Amino acid sequence: MKAKPIYKIVDGKGRVLIPKELRTASGMDYGDIVRLNINQGTVSVKKVDLIEVGDQSPGAVEAFVHAAIREMPEEKQISIAAKLLELIEQRKGQRHD
Repeated sequence: MKAKPIYKIVDGKGRVLIPKELRTASGMDYGDIVRLNINQGTVSVKKVDLIEVGDQSPGAVEAFVHAAIREMPEEKQISIAAKLLELIEQRKGQRHD
């Protein structure tokens, strides 16, 4: 039995909400990494566990960091968060000098 198509409107920033039933059926969850592809005018979305080796694009790096942090123990997450806050404060201080 073929599922009925679902129609969505693309918002002004190019976003489309993937309905919960589709996310559940595909195993997608909050914070997962997805790969977007286009083939003959069809856009596909696929959940992936790892980004492709050598992809240093900002989106790929952010996805990798999110995935890595989710797997870390809480103490390590807190340590990284503290370091990030320290880095942000240093940058703010440099801008005001």
